[in-house]
Amino acid sequence: MKKTKTAQKTSSRRPPKMKIGVVTARFNFEITEKLEEGALSFLDEIDADVFAVRVPGAVEIALAAQALFEYQKVDGVVVLGAVIRGETTHYEEVCRSVERNCSRLMLDYKKPVGFGVLTVENEEQAIERVGGLHGHKGTEAAQVVVEMIGLLSEIKKK
Repeated sequence: MKKTKTAQKTSSRRPPKMKIGVVTARFNFEITEKLEEGALSFLDEIDADVFAVRVPGAVEIALAAQALFEYQKVDGVVVLGAVIRGETTHYEEVCRSVERNCSRLMLDYKKPVGFGVLTVENEEQAIERVGGLHGHKGTEAAQVVVEMIGLLSEIKKK
């Protein structure tokens, strides 16, 4: 009996690597750096191609995310920042602006944006969200992007 080899193309094919952007605000960097570390660590574990950039503050996040969608053709973006309430109403305006513009990007590009922008009353609450009592929001935002990329891929196939 003659043995023949059959090529199984489907089993040897690997799905394409996910290309994921990470945008981190430098303002409140002692917090945002930890958010970034968590997101990058998770994305490294899953072997994603990562294009990471830093912006001055939270308001600039959406513009950088838009540029990553437009010019780097990423599959999704993780946005990271820390907006801590101060003595003025500026806090509310910044929070609304960042959320509104990141949500708009998701719908405009039909690609996920993992929202890891902390909006907290004080620094202690922020620290609890970068590996403390309330988990690690940087890691969670990256996980959301990966999950949504998978879900959108499934929906497109059906």
